[in-house]
Amino acid sequence: MKISDGDTRGIGERLRAERETKGLSIEDAARETNIARKYIAALEEEDFSQFPAETYILGFLRNYGEYLGLNIENLISQYRIIKIQEQPVPVEQLLNKAPPDLPRILLKSLLVVAGLALAAGGAYRFFLLPKNKEAETAVERKPAEYSFAEGTLERRFYEGDTLVIPLSGNIYKVALNSIADLVTIAAPGKDIRLGLNNEAVADINSDGVPELKINAIDYAQNRPEVGAQLRFEILSPSVVPEAAALNEAVGDIPPLNTALYAPQVIFNAANPYPFTIQAVFSSYCMFRWEIMRETVQQKRTERYYIKGEEQTVQAQNGVRIWISNSSAVKLWAIGGGHNIPLETGGAGEVTVQDIYWSRDEDGRYKLIQVRLES
Repeated sequence: MKISDGDTRGIGERLRAERETKGLSIEDAARETNIARKYIAALEEEDFSQFPAETYILGFLRNYGEYLGLNIENLISQYRIIKIQEQPVPVEQLLNKAPPDLPRILLKSLLVVAGLALAAGGAYRFFLLPKNKEAETAVERKPAEYSFAEGTLERRFYEGDTLVIPLSGNIYKVALNSIADLVTIAAPGKDIRLGLNNEAVADINSDGVPELKINAIDYAQNRPEVGAQLRFEILSPSVVPEAAALNEAVGDIPPLNTALYAPQVIFNAANPYPFTIQAVFSSYCMFRWEIMRETVQQKRTERYYIKGEEQTVQAQNGVRIWISNSSAVKLWAIGGGHNIPLETGGAGEVTVQDIYWSRDEDGRYKLIQVRLES
């Protein structure tokens, strides 16, 4: 039963009731929407303190509401009413509502009492309440330096913190530059910008092969005082087989991780030409793509899609695609008069795929699809 716009229940109760009506568990919803279980539970409990910023509340509320088939604008309006009710009422508004014949001395007394109460509350908080040591630490702390040589390192970094990486007898440094809308990390040769749960690889010694993978696990936009939870992973040479051949053929960005299957040839050509990847969605899915092997256009884009939506991605040399639910999308490669359907994966499977031009020993080119580890 779809809850009508006139429903007077709270946001959390509406979400929970609709989910249970559809026979879904929180785990089911988390898997199908790609929203973390803790955030779905927080929405249903109206515990908005669990979210790093209001942007995440509105985004997850919209995505979860669409998934359940609720009226999104009604949910957003209901949330904004809650936020308005949480705001303190200014003293002037209270005084404006006083009867016109109230004696002036009583009005002045109310102002004096209110001022004394604010002063007393401030003194109580300053002298008696425990100090927020985390905030003090964020203000007073000096940039830290950490050392990392192999495996995986995950910890909270603050602006100015540095990671020292010894590699092949040399020392390389990676630093957290800033935490704004995106996390900016200074790596040798270039800056890397990551959104929440985004990852990237870095070639820190400029040998054409990435040695470091970086993931922004958690941070709050424009709140550098709380830091960012980052994960760093040293990549072994076996992670990028054929990297040298690929770089020589068409570009300088090798595959992210080990290929799961042999490369599939989509079509052949005497020379490479621009191609298009068309995606048609049959269910709820997070879809991310990044243009590869192009000196001018280097970007990563992602969003949630619902049934019936389509997306086209145009590339000159290569594109990397991430899919949160492979059975929810159909892919086609279009170019040079060809329109070829592509393999994606099974139900609920998260896949990462590279589609790019490669040159063979005879000098001919082929557009290939390589499925990688997710």
